[in-house]
Amino acid sequence: MRIGLFVPCFIDAFYPQVGVATLELLERFGCDVDYPFDQTCCGQPMVNSGCHAEAAATEQLFVDNFAAYDVIVAPSGSCVHQIRDNLTAIEQTAAVRHVRENTYELVEYLHDVLKVEAFPWAKFPHKVGYHDSCNTLRNLGHGKPSELRGRSFSKPRALLEKVAGIELVSPARPDECCGFGGTFSVTEPEVSGRMGRDKIADHGRAGAEYIVSADTSCLMHQQGCARRIGAPIRFKHIAEVLNGSAA
Repeated sequence: MRIGLFVPCFIDAFYPQVGVATLELLERFGCDVDYPFDQTCCGQPMVNSGCHAEAAATEQLFVDNFAAYDVIVAPSGSCVHQIRDNLTAIEQTAAVRHVRENTYELVEYLHDVLKVEAFPWAKFPHKVGYHDSCNTLRNLGHGKPSELRGRSFSKPRALLEKVAGIELVSPARPDECCGFGGTFSVTEPEVSGRMGRDKIADHGRAGAEYIVSADTSCLMHQQGCARRIGAPIRFKHIAEVLNGSAA
């Protein structure tokens, strides 16, 4: 099975170590991973802004780059949600349907497909607060949102619990939005900033030294908020922790 690695544009530009960690992590489990060098954006920023039709060329380029792979894996829940649910500006050909149906976010690929039971190379002796992004929690099914009844579960926490030395701590409002919300953070900066500061404070009260998430966009927003208020909390993508990144 050939995996096409999709590294979203903002990760490539600002957090390339997350893309590297994703590649290395998949290869540790014997996956045959390829990185198409002509890939660009999935179209999410345009779709988030209501410019669906304008995203057509970007969506088509994405399909052209990834249609030949058995599966596509990306370290970004929001981008995977875009590909699965919003890649609709172009004709829904067999190639488009294949890409939409076979794109996975990293956590769900490790948890649901590979069914990973151990990360023997990973050690992270720190108190970690996990941030469930709105997209991964409610659109990708990473866990049970608080507004729903049923058995509680969390795929990312189940993976992190397999890392030596880690101590997971929980904020009082674990699935509250951090305020990033794509272009919301640009159009409503005051509200977005307050939500980000509240999220950081909630994790801080729980004793978190690090905030870890599967969505770097949320981490980027919270990191900016933390720097502005001088909060000592640090941030890592879950791929880095699972791949054995040190503090």
